Amino acid sequence: MDLNKTWKAVLAELELSVSKATFQTHFGQTSLISLENGVATIGFPNPLMRGLVENRYYSLVKSVLDHNTKQNTSLVFIVMPKKQVLLDRDAGPLFSQENQNSGNQTLDILRRLHVRPESTFDNFAVSTTNQMAYAAATAVAKNIGSAYNPLFFYGGVGVGKTHLMHAVANTLILKKHNAKIVYCMGEEFLNEIVEAIQTKTSAQFKKKYRSAELLMVDDVQFIAGKQTAQEEFFHTFNAVLREGGQVILTSDRPPGEISKLEDRLRSRFEGGLIVDISPPNFELRVAIVNIKSLAAGLTIPSDASQMIAANITDTRAIEGFIKKLRAATNDGKEAITIDLVTTTVGTKGKTAGIIQKPTKRVSGTDVLEAVGSYFDIKTATLKGTKRDRPIARPRQVVMYLCKTELGLTLEDIGGLLGGRDHTTVIHGVDTITTELSTNQQLREAVSGIKIRLWAQ
Repeated sequence: MDLNKTWKAVLAELELSVSKATFQTHFGQTSLISLENGVATIGFPNPLMRGLVENRYYSLVKSVLDHNTKQNTSLVFIVMPKKQVLLDRDAGPLFSQENQNSGNQTLDILRRLHVRPESTFDNFAVSTTNQMAYAAATAVAKNIGSAYNPLFFYGGVGVGKTHLMHAVANTLILKKHNAKIVYCMGEEFLNEIVEAIQTKTSAQFKKKYRSAELLMVDDVQFIAGKQTAQEEFFHTFNAVLREGGQVILTSDRPPGEISKLEDRLRSRFEGGLIVDISPPNFELRVAIVNIKSLAAGLTIPSDASQMIAANITDTRAIEGFIKKLRAATNDGKEAITIDLVTTTVGTKGKTAGIIQKPTKRVSGTDVLEAVGSYFDIKTATLKGTKRDRPIARPRQVVMYLCKTELGLTLEDIGGLLGGRDHTTVIHGVDTITTELSTNQQLREAVSGIKIRLWAQ
């Protein structure tokens, strides 16, 4: 049996069964190591991924594998040695055995171009908020100069605009080491023009930019209102496209809303594909937490990942928090617990993107009222005896929040909800904890309630 072929078929089926973000985060770097006597050994790059898949997706993986092998298999999940992960994963030439010797050369090229080597398509988490942007960027990477030209991303801070731009550059460099790539900020473009005029080096400036195979400009809105910068960028833009080059631009707003942008530039920008990238939803933030933690060498339990994602809404703030968490665990040598994450979130101060808890104490009654308001259910009904799902589920959310957010005892939570037994509370907390990993609607509800409680 061809193990590689079999596993690719399994992965193709799994990709249809879970969200794209879940697939990339949990299954993207797995391998079928062996299949003997009905026992399938599946390799993972680290203990976190192994544990997540084993706990959540064992039955799904077994079902798909059984379907493709026509066997009744038993699964064994292992962590592969680092060397084996690099040789097995299908992550592009940079990670293949054939190109390991040229890896340092590639990194040197990327650094000279100011392109971040870690910003690749492989470690970009995808969900409904950025799926179109991801698809457009990958299409451009495969067909430089002919897919969408220009490609214009816009959105707020930390939504992945620059990551996708750099991912295109990384892909091109792997294909062609001597590719002419130019990356700059809009403000840098302006400053270079001023310097070129002052030092009489305009010819060199024009040669650098107009000969680019891939021209990438971040925050292009900064050239708006600067006559000389807009004049030069107009001619640069035309020259790059005329020679078959690719232009990728990012901004905090669409071309039509950039104040003082010349009409001819606005027309050029709108001539390609314009993609809005929305802020990451809860599911995507969980995937980002997992990706960033793995890159930092940290193993974060799933409940801790969910707590981080529920409390930190900005991608860059998540990255900063992971660094702080690494420091708090002595560079990852100490175990990460939900209590440590809660404490670290509470000590972040007023960092952007973090839902801050108010200094006043939030009570169980506050949680009860917030949940009732969110689901449009009276608090008396939540305390009552009805067990219909539309009432039972919000009641379990109250139990979950009172336990995880307020740290109330099981008896206190049961008393808050009309004198329920502690076993009922345990069941409710466990039910919500389990479903948060798969139910996006529930995650959004819990996140929305927490915002009502803490972001006032």
